[in-house]
Amino acid sequence: MRRRRRAVAAAAALATTGVLAACGGESGTPVLTWYTNPDAGGQARIAAECTDEAAGEYRIEVATLPRDASSQREQLARRLAASDSSIDLMSLDPPFIPEFANAGFLAPVPEEVAGRVSEGVVEAALAGATWEDELVAVPFWANTQLLWYRVSVAEAAGLDMTQPVTWDQLIEVAAAEDVVLGVQGTKAESLTVWINALVASAGGEIVTDPEAEADAVELGLDSDAGREAARIMGEIGDQGLGGPGLPTADENASLSVFQGDRGSFMVNWPFVYTATLGAVEAGTLDAELVDDIGWAMYPQVREGEQARPPYGGINIGVGAFSEHVDLAFAAAECITTPERQAEYFVSDGNPPSSTEAYDDPAVQEEFPMADLIRESLENGAPRPQTPYYNEVSAGLQETWHPPADVSPDSTPQRATDLITAVLRGEQLL
Repeated sequence: MRRRRRAVAAAAALATTGVLAACGGESGTPVLTWYTNPDAGGQARIAAECTDEAAGEYRIEVATLPRDASSQREQLARRLAASDSSIDLMSLDPPFIPEFANAGFLAPVPEEVAGRVSEGVVEAALAGATWEDELVAVPFWANTQLLWYRVSVAEAAGLDMTQPVTWDQLIEVAAAEDVVLGVQGTKAESLTVWINALVASAGGEIVTDPEAEADAVELGLDSDAGREAARIMGEIGDQGLGGPGLPTADENASLSVFQGDRGSFMVNWPFVYTATLGAVEAGTLDAELVDDIGWAMYPQVREGEQARPPYGGINIGVGAFSEHVDLAFAAAECITTPERQAEYFVSDGNPPSSTEAYDDPAVQEEFPMADLIRESLENGAPRPQTPYYNEVSAGLQETWHPPADVSPDSTPQRATDLITAVLRGEQLL
């Protein structure tokens, strides 16, 4: 495998102890351990279903990773750097897939498996599961941000929400109507998500040569696209259009603002719909609020140019050191069937990567914006696909925060200088 496991010896010293043994059960049936991100129990249910379907060929046991994505990455990377054979399957956040693939932590996807699991998959999920032009993980569920809006505010502003809207239109409405835009300005991964969507929607890329070595990585921030992204974020921050809590606003804080008296427009993931319904059912929100909520495609940066919404989700990787690689890929195919993706969407609220799953009647009934989510994922832009994503993301958060201090004249260049210096080993974050 290319550029396999650089500095493995150093990383192995950090490996955690108490690793689960990937051995057979009392019956001799091979046990596959699936390391999952926390959810509402859907992955454990799927594991049980696929165990039953395997009819004794294998059994899947679930081990839950930490809630924070960076902690998930750290735990998996430490164990895999130590050639941990207990990791048969892992739920991977797409930004970390290039790093794991580049380090040789993922078993190569067999050609016939890659052909099957790539059929009918939304474009963003395929891109997020690919490294060096090869599928290296199995697409499972995909996520994207929509533009959520208060119908009453849009009507008062005279906006036709059946047509694409721009960030400049939202800025203008927020200033004129004295309402708050729901955006995520906290110094965390959600800020990187916003930056990437703005740059990509302006036709640019944060990293222009994703497969380059660390000291040769080139960034596309100091460009027309990067400066336009900085202008939009800076105007929202400087004019206070994101509210006083913008520097610490994450997805949940943005939702609270959107649900309040000054709510107007919000970019956020589909969880906000089920969360709002749940709050109404619990009696903490007025039921009339639901009728005042609409959804549309992510805002355009330039009028007439297709927006590139954020892409997230989970793909299934097979551990390179698993003792049951073939069985693990069979299990991954079982886990990610369109039927199970549809069921998982309904039960846990995580959208499918399968285009077919969106046609499921239960999905259509539960999520009236399902078709828009699918369309958004076809146009979505993954975050920078680079083995050095952690450094890139942290550098962006360091230089594009707080939003009120972001300037098109200085921020893109400052971010470029910092990230480049970090990747060259000339500076620490």
